[in-house]
Amino acid sequence: MLSEYEKKLLTFIDKDELVELTRSLVKIDSVIRPETGNTEAQVVNFITEWIRKELGMEPEINAVKPGRENIILRIDSGKPGKTLMFEGHTDVVSEGDPSLWKHPPFAADVEDGKIYGRGSCDMKAGVAVNLLTAKAVLKSGADFNGSILLGILCDEEDLMLGVQDFIRKGHADNVDACLVSEPEENQLCISMKGALRIKLTVHGKMAHGAMPLTGINPNTRLAKIIVAFEEFETQQKEKFGKDEYLGWPSVTFTVIQSPPPPEPPQLNVMPGEAVAYVDIRTIPGQKHSGIKKSLASIIEDLGSRDPNFNVSVEYLADKPVVSMGKDEPIVVSAASVFQDVTGKQAVYNGVPGATDGTFLRDLKGIPCLVNGPGPRHIPHQTDEYVEIDELIESAKLYLLTAYRYLSK
Repeated sequence: MLSEYEKKLLTFIDKDELVELTRSLVKIDSVIRPETGNTEAQVVNFITEWIRKELGMEPEINAVKPGRENIILRIDSGKPGKTLMFEGHTDVVSEGDPSLWKHPPFAADVEDGKIYGRGSCDMKAGVAVNLLTAKAVLKSGADFNGSILLGILCDEEDLMLGVQDFIRKGHADNVDACLVSEPEENQLCISMKGALRIKLTVHGKMAHGAMPLTGINPNTRLAKIIVAFEEFETQQKEKFGKDEYLGWPSVTFTVIQSPPPPEPPQLNVMPGEAVAYVDIRTIPGQKHSGIKKSLASIIEDLGSRDPNFNVSVEYLADKPVVSMGKDEPIVVSAASVFQDVTGKQAVYNGVPGATDGTFLRDLKGIPCLVNGPGPRHIPHQTDEYVEIDELIESAKLYLLTAYRYLSK
């Protein structure tokens, strides 16, 4: 049950401001576009000025790469206690073909109680929740111990350079828990899938399409790898089953290029090389070292039957499965708040992918609860949206979770 003090705290959440802040963030194109040089810079500048104006504080800005920066802000109670981090990212994925959108991807249209646009749920809404929660804490003069640390980071959608820089510079050293406002329908996600990302390069020999025997076809050899990896995926599903929160493990070929750029494909030319990218997602029980050995064995076996089988394997990313128990203090606080705010039991779940929280948990041992607003399966799709009611509910949950966690 909410206390009278907590009810008063909730009055400091300005619902209209939250909606307009989310829309303002969505309207800023923060897709990483190497061809034009566009980065997160514009949205970082917007947030920095917003913090100066609305919070009366000066954030720390850390350059990670040219034009790509992290925003760090600490709100200190002046009393000893724990540090709770609010984490979000400023980059968004490409909108693809804008003509396929009903609502322009950067218009932040509002219709039927939803805000539409690229990044509306992943995760400009979550960033807005973090910022407005911080403002509510300051405006209300909330009585809490310790501090709240905002980490609004760059490059989550690619190599997660932002969070790695954040950790490397010591900002995560004294963080006791973290709320990651990725779109999870405000469910309490206590685990995150692991990820292995691979680049396979199959080396062949270019030849005329009418005279294939004069060359070595990399495509047929890549096809054998695809089939073998699919069989491996089936074996992993049979062995490890379906995780309660994370579902099935997967091995997915996401990109195939033959020939790889910049060489142009030609119908009458057998390419000399084929490249494929593989996105492997793992669940508890799977060992990444074992997966790497199994995949190496598969490739070795295929090569033993084909003297012209020549494959290079490069691991681009290795992010472990991370999880925590329901009895973790931050989870207990969030679950109690969820029930008191919504009148419903908290729903526990897992993140089907990795987040910046994966690094915070793996490298620093920080309990990271992923529980932001937005539909779980809409990110990266056309006509992405966030429901306004869920957005407002999220801000209430974050404010009271922070209060309860830091008041104990």
